[in-house]
Amino acid sequence: MAGWPVVSVITPSYNQGRFIRATIESVLNQDYPNLEYIVMDGGSSDETAAIVREYGDRIVFISKPDHGQSQAINDGFRLAKGSLLAWLNSDDVFLPGAVSAAVRAIRSNPDAGLVYGGGYVIGTDGNVTSRFPHTREPDLWRLVHLSDYILQQSVFFRRDVLDDVGYVDESLHYGLDWDLLIRVGLKYQLLYVPEYFACIREYPETKSSSGGTKRVRELHAMLRKHTGLVLPPGSVVYGLDTYAGLACQAIRRHTPRLARPVGAALESAVRFVFGNVISRTARHAQGLYAGGWAGKTLHYMLRSGYHSVAIEGSVPEWMPQLRGQVLQVECNGRSLGSYAVPVGAFRVEFEVPADLRGQALRLRIVARRSFVPSLLPWRVDCRRIAFQLGSIRSV
Repeated sequence: MAGWPVVSVITPSYNQGRFIRATIESVLNQDYPNLEYIVMDGGSSDETAAIVREYGDRIVFISKPDHGQSQAINDGFRLAKGSLLAWLNSDDVFLPGAVSAAVRAIRSNPDAGLVYGGGYVIGTDGNVTSRFPHTREPDLWRLVHLSDYILQQSVFFRRDVLDDVGYVDESLHYGLDWDLLIRVGLKYQLLYVPEYFACIREYPETKSSSGGTKRVRELHAMLRKHTGLVLPPGSVVYGLDTYAGLACQAIRRHTPRLARPVGAALESAVRFVFGNVISRTARHAQGLYAGGWAGKTLHYMLRSGYHSVAIEGSVPEWMPQLRGQVLQVECNGRSLGSYAVPVGAFRVEFEVPADLRGQALRLRIVARRSFVPSLLPWRVDCRRIAFQLGSIRSV
């Protein structure tokens, strides 16, 4: 096993006997030669223990009462011997080759704090129902403020990074993975591999599906802590999506049988109104659009440790409305100056103030000139664009 780092996979489990065999098989059938597998069971009363024991010493099995998933994961992390750690819930599965691909990626990118890939959604029967739709290249501002686009089942963490930022917050029940991903991203590189690593099983009994208002409140408090905002855009997106569903359930529950067509119309109206607000928030909150277009105000984040930063982009020659463009740059609420940018490709470079270098950098870039290509009032995506962004990076 020389040269192959130990990878430890933790499965927190409680009364998931109907799914856990598939989870176990997906781990033990990996082609990686130095794998440690630990199942942390919360004292299940179903067939879980009997199933796990069939695999003998291939699995470290701990069964004892705990205070929930977060504690089980942390206990597993502390017990693990690996330099690369992951957790896989007892109703989810790895895809073949996932561990080997993660190790190759992290070895090639030693500055990365974690690596993640894409995946699929499966049902109770294990059949794929869709691709996990949210996965995207790393975008720290989006992760901190708007959405958890990283499929947790696909994530592998460097152990030394977790020792630095801390393990799972045991006070969290719904947002434990999102919170941990943010804390890693604020200090370390997030590495995306465009391969499929895992599958998440979705059904009505899962925490995400059944969390309701408790989940919304917890996510809102977590986002407020990380953003410092009274109403982070992610709270709008996740909150309105939940409340729309609850409102529609209430309509169905209280609509008389003879008035069901009216109830269905009311449900459609609720979903339309709520969905429109969600869509606008998700599209416009950051000011970064498809094709790299930046809005009049662009929000961006970089992890801590940067001394100087370069903004690279272009002002298209065929857009006369944007000639004479000037970008006002703020970092963590402090103005760093105004920069005139030419038509065509441009590069703006600035020093990060010494007292901000130990912090994650929250950039706000305000353009003097912008315009809306389409002024049709019924279009949801009436973007106000200012320039095309190439990259914002350390230099």
